[in-house]
Amino acid sequence: MPKLVIFLAKHAALGFAIAAAFVGGLVALDVGHLRTLLAGSNDAWLPAFVLTFAMGLTFSSVQMGVAVMLLAEEEPRQPAKPKGGRRARAPGFAALRPAPARLPTRR
Repeated sequence: MPKLVIFLAKHAALGFAIAAAFVGGLVALDVGHLRTLLAGSNDAWLPAFVLTFAMGLTFSSVQMGVAVMLLAEEEPRQPAKPKGGRRARAPGFAALRPAPARLPTRR
């Protein structure tokens, strides 16, 4: 597998792990009576799975984005001595003149 795919997969898995810990913390601390709602539900696994999956998508996307943005870039190499050619001088702004335009009067 290419290195970039492995890099992104590792950071996506890390994002999902952080999301699972976050949802676990929400349930453990009973934020918004989430644990109470899940305990009173017949199918508690479904909302817990959906919440974990949605948080996992969000956290893994953020984690991959941060990881990509923090990739190190090499500084561009600058030549030791400038080489060759003459720079063609562009005409200065003083040589430019506005073109007159006539507009019909509106009333």
